Amino acid sequence: MAFDKKLLDIVACPVCKGKLEYDKTAQQLICKADKLAYPITEGIPVLLENRATPITETV
Repeated sequence: MAFDKKLLDIVACPVCKGKLEYDKTAQQLICKADKLAYPITEGIPVLLENRATPITETV
């Protein structure tokens, strides 16, 4: 099942309540403010802080 990008208009980071960005390749929603990635499982975003993985930005 594919992730519905329309959800980006209504979902928010559970930590900071900020906007999330969709990473289609990794199937994750990214919060740049908190540097966390939330998995998308079978088209459903798992917006639980304990399931998020920290991300590091490469320059």
